[in-house]
Amino acid sequence: MNFKNTLLAAALVAAPAIAQAQPVSGLYVGAGVGANFLDKTNFSGTWDSPAIRLEGEGAEFSWGYVGVLSLGWGFGNGLRAEIEGSYRQNATSSSKINNGTYPSGANGNATSYGAMFNVLYDIDLGSTLGGITPYVGAGVGYIWHQYSDVGNRASDTDNNFFNGTSGALGAQAIAGLSLPISAVPGLAMTAEYRFMMTAGHTMDSNTYQGTKYPANADVDNANHSILLGLRYAFNAAPTRVAAAAPVVAARTYLVFFDWNKADLTDRAKQIIGEVASARGTGVTRIEVNGYTDRSGADQYNQGLSVRRANAVAAELLRRGVPRNEIVTRGFGEANPLVPTADDVREPQNRRVEIILK
Repeated sequence: MNFKNTLLAAALVAAPAIAQAQPVSGLYVGAGVGANFLDKTNFSGTWDSPAIRLEGEGAEFSWGYVGVLSLGWGFGNGLRAEIEGSYRQNATSSSKINNGTYPSGANGNATSYGAMFNVLYDIDLGSTLGGITPYVGAGVGYIWHQYSDVGNRASDTDNNFFNGTSGALGAQAIAGLSLPISAVPGLAMTAEYRFMMTAGHTMDSNTYQGTKYPANADVDNANHSILLGLRYAFNAAPTRVAAAAPVVAARTYLVFFDWNKADLTDRAKQIIGEVASARGTGVTRIEVNGYTDRSGADQYNQGLSVRRANAVAAELLRRGVPRNEIVTRGFGEANPLVPTADDVREPQNRRVEIILK
């Protein structure tokens, strides 16, 4: 029993220390359904017929179902407080009563229901998990535990059952995840694990060979639950989507050169001036790409394309464009505007492309 009390005390203080929460503000409601597993129950006490002392007796249960409804309040800083109602049921899978005298034909159901007051904390991880918000919490309350013919049934007349309903203080620890549903502001999907224990229950009757007798049998109740559900916050503002940065379409300016020259014409300087004035909002990079026609040697033309790009970059600098915004490259004879045969002096290919991004 000391171990049980330790677990109950730990559940009461299970809350996170530090984390910036994604806030739920104001009134909210929640609901969840799922599966629960009831730990093996140990019996202790006395049973009037047959007159035995119950030690080392117990029952095991199959996976059952669980339902939870909650009404809560979010404080806008990650903290939430709620009142919860729950219902759980499990069927008996095996039992040992009177030192195994009645080992066959497991029978009956164990049901628990009650109310809890929970304190929870939402842990804001920003966009790290794609909007998923973990949360943890703890609760205390009062749980009724009901045994309906839990025991052994060898036949209709050869049987031994526990019956009764009793209430006890309980505590639980909660860990979960929530995911907002953007189409409905305030609505979120939830997934939870809950561990609940109660201080102990007493069953007040047993049925032996079809006849009910008084009993004084203490039973344990430790339960693990996994739930999926929905939570709706009434005061939630519409989900805010960060405004995308304005997309600036790339703009291209062309500056042409005389054959075998890297000098800027008056018209070229005028175009470069327009580029400097057009930088505006959103332009963070200016590509200056130099080209040549296909007359002359490839190596020479590569160098000429670089000199043309550098000449344009120098004029941009002179007109106040920061050096860190300018990227210069020479491509030689590559990427012609007008495809030609080798050694053709095509004026449209003797150019620098200025691209604003």
